[in-house]
Formats: sequence, C-alpha cells, structure tokens
Amino acid sequence: MECRVLSIQSHVVRGYVGNKSATFPLQVLGFEVDSINSVQFSNHTGYAHWKGQVLTAEELNVLYEGIKLNKVNHYDYILTGYSRDTSFLEMVVDIIQELKKANPSLVYVCDPVMGDHGAMYVPENLLPVYRDKVVPLADILTPNQFEAELLTGRKINTQQDAVEVMDLLHKMGPETVVLTSTDLPSKHGDQFLVALGSQKIVKPDGTNSSQKICMDIPKVDAVFVGTGDLFAAMLLAWTHHHPRDLKTACEKTVSVMHHVVKRTITYATEMAGPGKRPSPAQLELRMVQSKADIENPAIVVEAKVL
Repeated sequence: MECRVLSIQSHVVRGYVGNKSATFPLQVLGFEVDSINSVQFSNHTGYAHWKGQVLTAEELNVLYEGIKLNKVNHYDYILTGYSRDTSFLEMVVDIIQELKKANPSLVYVCDPVMGDHGAMYVPENLLPVYRDKVVPLADILTPNQFEAELLTGRKINTQQDAVEVMDLLHKMGPETVVLTSTDLPSKHGDQFLVALGSQKIVKPDGTNSSQKICMDIPKVDAVFVGTGDLFAAMLLAWTHHHPRDLKTACEKTVSVMHHVVKRTITYATEMAGPGKRPSPAQLELRMVQSKADIENPAIVVEAKVL
C-alpha cells in the first residue's frame, strides 16, 4: 500500500532546507511526497545574499484547488514546517481540516517553527494561530524547548517540567510530542543536548498508557540549517514504521541526524581548510551522500525510557 505525504514547506534552489531537506529522505524510505513550496528562494537566508518569491495564501489555495479538482487529494500524512504569515497558516489549517475529513486516519506532523533560545523569528501573531488552531489538529508535534514554552505558557527548568509541558501539549491535541532540543543539563556533560519525547497510546481495551523517553545527543560545534526539517521528516517515517514504539522511532531519527551532520561537518572542515570556519555553502547537509544511513541508520543514540 503506497503512503503519500503532502509537505508544505519552504524550497531552496541550492542546498537543503524545508522541502529540500524532507523530500529526498522520505522518498528514500518509500514515501510518495507531494510538495507545496511556501517560499522559493535561491538559498537559505544564512548566506550573505538570497533572492526569491513567497507563496501567498491565495496562491496556496489555487494549488490545492487543482489537486482537489482532479480528485487526488487523498493523503496519509501532512508535514508542515516554517510559515511566516498568519493568512498562509490559516489556509494550511483549512486544507488540513478538509483532508482529515476525507481521510480520518490521516496523520498530521507539525514542526511549529517560531523561534529558539528565547527569541521569536516569526511575527508574534503566529503564536495564537499555532496554539489555538494548528496544534489541536496535529498528531505529531516537534517543538524545541522555547516553542513548547510559548505554546503552553510554562517554563522548563527541570526534566519534570519538560514532562509536564509534554502532557499539556497532549491535552491540546497531539498524541506524540518530541522536544527536539532543550537547555536541560545532560548527565554526560555539556557536549550533549537533551531531547525528550512522549507518546500517548490507547490500548485495545480503551485505557490510556504513555511512553516517555529521554535522549542525550552529541553536540556538533557548527550552525546547520535544515536539520529541524530533516528531524520532522524522519520522525514521520520512523513512527510510520514503528507506530507504537516511540523509543525506536526516536533512536532511528536521531541516529540519521547524527550520521548526516557528522558527514557534513567532516566535509565542510576539509573544504574550509586548517583553522578556518566553514561557510554556509560548505555546511549544506550532505544528504545524497547519506542515502545508506537514511535507509538503515546504525543506532548511535539510545533513548532511555522515563
């Protein structure tokens, strides 16, 4: 049975971010991917120069109408990432509601991209749209710590806070929540990043149980772009293959990330030369070169069940 994903994200001509970061890995893992590009830029905005176009809510609607008129608007998954405009995001909400009506078992994977390290990099008026309209529709949510705090109005200072915030997010709608990065200290020292996940499982007898996990992820000293988009796409893929096993899905997701990032930093450092910091172009994810790792990642990060 083929599995089809509608991915509404940004697109770059050169490099890997948004749909460019999500499509190839999903295809490698056997998914059909239909992409709507929310922006089309020459490259990501971390370069010195970038040019391009932004899709309006009206243009998004026109594209979706075309899909609908041909009666090919049946999807198993929807994946969304960065959006910078409320009318666009509200149109996305309308499309998701319609597709969920057409296929009640559709799974919506949402990366609520709003900011990081205490600062928002989208307009503040996107927050209520995410909180009140988007998150209630999401089945799988992948915020970082700052985004989870914004959505719940709760600060995370301890692991217990993180668990409570994930429970609050469950109450808002999503069955699976993964905090992709936090500022919590790792038992392994400051060279590691702590991520946490929680999955609500309804047992055959109707009772609820949940699986909560924690991961210590090795840090790499460089700024990568497109890793969050890759994370959300891989979590979609691996939760599809391991629907009731968040531990395995997260281990495979994080291990794919680790292999891609390691290959990227090795290449970038070599290209930059001794003692020089790699450029944004040199730090573009080595996605095609990581095909084998995407298909069958050697597990390098083990998740602990809380």
